[in-house]
Parts: sequence; C-alpha cells; structure tokens
Amino acid sequence: MRILVVEDNLTLASGIERLLKQSGYAVDCVHDGLSAEAVVSTEAFDVVILDLNLPELDGLSVLRSIRDRKLDSAVLILTAKDAPADRIRGLDLGADDYLTKPFDVGELEARVRALIRRKSGARSPLVSFGALTFDLNARTLTSEQGIVDVPARELSVLELLFSRSGKVVHKHVIIESLSAFDDDLTPNAVEQYVSRLRRKLIPYDVTINTARGIGYYLSKASA
Repeated sequence: MRILVVEDNLTLASGIERLLKQSGYAVDCVHDGLSAEAVVSTEAFDVVILDLNLPELDGLSVLRSIRDRKLDSAVLILTAKDAPADRIRGLDLGADDYLTKPFDVGELEARVRALIRRKSGARSPLVSFGALTFDLNARTLTSEQGIVDVPARELSVLELLFSRSGKVVHKHVIIESLSAFDDDLTPNAVEQYVSRLRRKLIPYDVTINTARGIGYYLSKASA
C-alpha cells in the first residue's frame, strides 16, 4: 500500500515515514502544498496524510484539489487545529478522517489501517481464503499451524490480493502500491514475487492465477 505524507515539519515527517515503512508501506514525503498538489496529480496513493498549515499552498486547498480531480485516495488530516469548526470544514471538503497533534503513533497506524480497509471494501480485518487468513490490521498471514513467514514485499502483494479477494488485481496497481519515489519496481520483479509466493502457498490449497495481460487473483489450488 502506498502512502503520501504531506508535512512541513521535517522531523515529524521523517518520523512518520520511518514508522509506516517499518509496517511495510511504501511511503513518500513532500513538505509544501504545491509539491503535494503536483505529486497527487501524477502519482496514485492509497492514503494521503495531510497537514493543514503548509507553505506555498494550504492543506485544505490540496484537499480540495484531490477531490476536484476525483482521486480515490483516502485523506487523513493530521494537524494542530483542533477546533470543531476546523474539523467540520475538513470533513465537509472530503477528508476521510481527522487526527490532531500531538497524537499517539499507534492511533495513527490504526487509522491508516482502517482507511485502507475501507478503501478496499473489507469490513473485517480478517480475510480468509483456503486454509489461510490474512489479518489486515496486524499484516500477518496465518494457517492452522500459526504464522506463515513471508518476506515484506511478497506480504504486500498478498495484502492486495486478499483485500480484493475474488477480483483481479491489475499488475500496475501492484507496482504503484509497492513503489515509493526512489523505487524502480518492474513488471518482472512483480512476476518474481508472485512466483515465490506460489511456491510458498502450495501447502495451503491456495494459488495465484494469472489473468493474462491484466494481473493476478487468488484461487484454490484444488479447483
């Protein structure tokens, strides 16, 4: 899952970026409103964490631009403005959530997870397929024997496939979700991740099928 952090406090932005990367997300940061507006017009993000007091262009203007462009990024406003009028204005302009500073890092992560679940249409954090269950909150894959150990990039691919269980996930969606600005993820790399996952999933009656020229979807190996 790909997240954009828009925050002019460089120390705070770096801390949020580090926190979310440790949880396996692809994270990019920009530090002013004009840069944010330019980035969201050309790049796809699952979640935008948006400060309101930004140089060059304020956060509400960035939010308005995101919604005017009909982008489907979930927007979490993260700001020191805690007056009810500020919350109401942000939510009315199209923000999906609103969190005030100072904040608890665990709550920030929980709100990000909730927005990603909502965006994917998953009502429960637990998604089961075959003999496996993916916990979208904890970002863990389990079987009856316990946690299935999967490397971070492959786990992110599985997160997309489980959260959209029953649907084809386009290859370009996988690339965008796993890639930050400084990554150079290629279609061949995605194919390698999928190939390794297929071997890992063999004992659990789950496989990843290819929709030729489109992307991938989960299916039962015995089907």
